[in-house]
Amino acid sequence: MRIAKITRDTAETQISVEINLDGTGTYDNQTGVGFFDHMLDQLSRHSLIDMTVRAKGDTHIDDHHTVEDVGIALGQALTKAVGDKKGMNRYGHFALAMDDTQVATALDLSARPFLVWNVDFPTAKIGTFDTELVREFFQGLSTHGGITLHIDRLHGFNSHHIAEAAFKSVAKALRMAVEIDPRMAGQLPSTKGAL
Repeated sequence: MRIAKITRDTAETQISVEINLDGTGTYDNQTGVGFFDHMLDQLSRHSLIDMTVRAKGDTHIDDHHTVEDVGIALGQALTKAVGDKKGMNRYGHFALAMDDTQVATALDLSARPFLVWNVDFPTAKIGTFDTELVREFFQGLSTHGGITLHIDRLHGFNSHHIAEAAFKSVAKALRMAVEIDPRMAGQLPSTKGAL
């Protein structure tokens, strides 16, 4: 099974992440950051990746370290769970509409991390959550998951919708990328012989 468990303990955060790439999108995410938990739930449900996240961070300072470090730990778990990548699609893309907003994602599980972030928020906060942390999460996920990740806001004026559409769009693209293609018959999705 393509499952992984990662723990990350620093002076700023204590995090555990468990994922199952071949799940049904069940989730149990508790980070102490309410809006972020809601986004992680969307990531799990729409990618069909089972996900359990536990995080304790220095939220008395702000939410930055918690959000960033969960992205790092999830990226590490993804890298571990995909293993040798044989038989999987590797690429994924999805343009997701949510009310006023459309966000498009294209990604490659290439082991060459790169984030292209064309997402602006009209407000600095969603409730008490800093909107700049959405990018921080995806930077950590991309870097430690070895993902070439392009996220583009095509339009939208509601910050909550923009953030949620980004998470859902990435989820749907990730689902496509990690799925096994029966025509690949255990072959590596590359002509290089290595990913």
